[in-house]
Amino acid sequence: MKKLSDFADDINKCSKCGKCQEVCPVYKLTGNDCAVSRGKFVMLSGVLKGDLKLNKTIEKYLDMCIKCGKCKDFCPSDIDVCEIFNTAKSEYIKDKFYGKITRFIQSRKIFNKILGLVKWFRKSKPQLKGQTKLLYFKGCVNEIYPKSENAMKKVLAHFDVELIEKNFECCGVPFLSSGNLERYEEVKQHNMELLKGQYDYIITDCASCESALKNYDANFNVVNICHYLVLQNKKFIYNKPLKVTFHKPCHLKSSAFLRPLFAKCENVEYLEAQGYDECCGFAGEFAIRNPKLSFAMTRQKADNLAKTGADIILTACPACIMGIHQGFLGKRHPKIMNIIEFLAMADEIK
Repeated sequence: MKKLSDFADDINKCSKCGKCQEVCPVYKLTGNDCAVSRGKFVMLSGVLKGDLKLNKTIEKYLDMCIKCGKCKDFCPSDIDVCEIFNTAKSEYIKDKFYGKITRFIQSRKIFNKILGLVKWFRKSKPQLKGQTKLLYFKGCVNEIYPKSENAMKKVLAHFDVELIEKNFECCGVPFLSSGNLERYEEVKQHNMELLKGQYDYIITDCASCESALKNYDANFNVVNICHYLVLQNKKFIYNKPLKVTFHKPCHLKSSAFLRPLFAKCENVEYLEAQGYDECCGFAGEFAIRNPKLSFAMTRQKADNLAKTGADIILTACPACIMGIHQGFLGKRHPKIMNIIEFLAMADEIK
């Protein structure tokens, strides 16, 4: 496992060009240079030189990051910003009381026991057997609230697929966000072993899970379920005309499936929202540690989505669904759901 000192060269590679300012949602809102990666690199460089201590103030700015990865995508030096911030966060909380509490709650024994209790109350679903082999990574939210899982299985019942499920653990995104790198590595190694095998696709209905699995190993053929569906010769027929819009989660690697998929949906009009691919502002732990910033970002997202006049707001991440709901707090709003739930609503799939 890497230490902050291992990233000294990367941190020093930052030319302070300001490209990160152009794309950082938090900087756009605050104008605070400490909220953007180049400002954080100045502080972390000071830590590595011994001029600064990794203290609570620096941690506050490390947490003022939604981990969308846009700064990395636009960085001329190709610096892995999120990995550096996660490592710095991990070193800061290592001996802190709340860090120990976090590690205890997220430990395999406690975390999996909580999920296990929830799973005990769930009814088993019929297994899908067919020619195409799909390995399903369902994610933690489906273990607790399997709405999108059930919708996906309803849709896939119309296809010639075998849906394979294994005893995966959490993808690890929450552990990274909290600085629990040891737990992340533990689940990563566990899940990677289960991901090995001969499958046509590894599918998920959660953008965060998709991103995490691809970060394990780029060779894994991981796709959002919608990517698979758009390749199939099926139509989704809705008897009543509907207008939909879509929020692209930060962790969704590609939304190239979007327009081709809606082209297969009869009686459905897709309306692209302004800033449809900008962060919803929820971002898990970010919303807890920066509630005012989070609310301002989710409110802007909700306003942009509402302006489309869509009947239904779609996305591909359970955290984004919560973020969009937060943005509409106190206001009437269209239905908000995972895109696979919308596809399961079709009156006919043929």
